[in-house]
Amino acid sequence: MTNPPGQFDARTPSARPPLSPPAFASALAQPRMAPGASIPVATATPPAMPVSPRAGRSAPVWISGIIVLILVGLVGYFLNAIGPAASIIGMLLAFVPLVAVLLAVRVIDRWEPEPRGLLVLAVAWGAIAAVGITLGIDILITMILGADDSQIRDAFAAVVQAPIVEEFAKGLGVYLIFLTARRAFDGPVDGVVYGALVGAGFAFTENIQYFAISFIEGGVGDVSVTFFVRGILSPFAHVMFTSVTGFALGLAARRGARGGRAVGPWVLGMFGAMALHALWNGSAVFGDFFMLYLTLQIPLFVGFILAIVALRREEARLTRARLGDYATAGWFTAQEVDMLATAPGRRAALAWARTLPGDRTRIMKEFVADATALAAARQRAISGRDANAREDEHVLLARTRAARAAMFAP
Repeated sequence: MTNPPGQFDARTPSARPPLSPPAFASALAQPRMAPGASIPVATATPPAMPVSPRAGRSAPVWISGIIVLILVGLVGYFLNAIGPAASIIGMLLAFVPLVAVLLAVRVIDRWEPEPRGLLVLAVAWGAIAAVGITLGIDILITMILGADDSQIRDAFAAVVQAPIVEEFAKGLGVYLIFLTARRAFDGPVDGVVYGALVGAGFAFTENIQYFAISFIEGGVGDVSVTFFVRGILSPFAHVMFTSVTGFALGLAARRGARGGRAVGPWVLGMFGAMALHALWNGSAVFGDFFMLYLTLQIPLFVGFILAIVALRREEARLTRARLGDYATAGWFTAQEVDMLATAPGRRAALAWARTLPGDRTRIMKEFVADATALAAARQRAISGRDANAREDEHVLLARTRAARAAMFAP
């Protein structure tokens, strides 16, 4: 057995690292809190292809049960309040911005793809559970404060009530994924992906209601205006809001936080999401929406994109660093690490795999995915957040070894 290169911090995994230098070289830097698994010397004969463990990569069944129960209530609410015809029209229109958002999130998630089941759960939580929680709380507030159609009450609902209630309902879903699927929640990019999908699901259901009501009240003309504002100008609004919550939880995960220790970052992230949400709604209530959209919202969206690019680069740096540990022990060559840690290198590898007998692109994709997951597993082991990360390391090492052998088989 050979130990990983470099010196490890002797502190226990449960100790909270200081937040000031030199513990973190940057806001996204990762302290070494635990040594992780020892890396065995690479063997010449690859093992059989093992199956990655599912524990920690899927949410418990009871969450799906809650979503199904709320779905029954939501369907009844929409059929009763809006009617089936308007609901179907609203749903068809709402699919357009949803598809655009899902394609954008897929690009973000391409580096280290998350389990499909969790991605579906995130969308479902936003579209069903978060909407149901929001409606329930709104009804309760109306019962307490009484019905009031005044401008002050409308402004309060839009700028204060909606941001707090909606971001809490959406953020709760992100936190549940963080708690129950710890092996699939490695860092800020994962948090942004889950937060974005929860926000996309919420916007989908909300758009159904907005589009349907516009169609009922004003026909094609009104629904066209509503679709332009919500489906064209602002399809990523809820996505950006809840991504802030996901980013905060992802950063906590990267720094080794588990369970209750992540509550603080989660609440802080929701405060950021609520502030952005209130700013967005306030621009429509108190100011010239289109002027503020050009001068404030577009710069925020550009900043969001630049932040995503920065996070992706950090993920690539982390992949290179962790696979470098294995390269030192002989599991990867330096050229393979360069290939796996850069987008151009991955594209070149896939192009080369297509030239091999029988087109071995699928094998190369599996090799890249498993190697990237291996780097993430080792990072979890080093951070001390996941006690089962060492098991993942051994399984993924075997999978990458077997995939390489299949790649070069005659």
